[in-house]
Amino acid sequence: MSVSAEVLARAPLEQLQSEVDTMSSPRPRSNIRPLSPMPDYVEHRNGVNEVGMLSAEAVVREYEAAVKEIEALGTELQLAAKNCEVMVAGVHDMIAEIKEFAAGYRDQGKRFFLQIEAVSLMTTEVRNTCEALKKKIATDTLSN
Repeated sequence: MSVSAEVLARAPLEQLQSEVDTMSSPRPRSNIRPLSPMPDYVEHRNGVNEVGMLSAEAVVREYEAAVKEIEALGTELQLAAKNCEVMVAGVHDMIAEIKEFAAGYRDQGKRFFLQIEAVSLMTTEVRNTCEALKKKIATDTLSN
């Protein structure tokens, strides 16, 4: 006698029937996650059996879920690009300010350059005038 036949012989029929009923009863619907609708770009062909239809639906739903994530990534990248554009615009504004500041600084340097040269020329002129005056005083003193 086989093991399964021996178990069947020892188990009361009512107990076996209740176990079969428990195993064959459908699971409560609350535990089952409702499926999202199938994408509109696919439809079942005639003649495909239920296993093939369910398998194909499961695969296309997984692909569709991945597509949704890819599209979400695209949206995030668009937002990042907009932020970069704002930052680049800010950088361009800052560059314009820097150029304006540099031009002002250059002008200030030129003013100081011209002032120093003007003072240097005046100092040379004063020195020359003093030398000429000394010579004149010396000449006038010697001639008297």
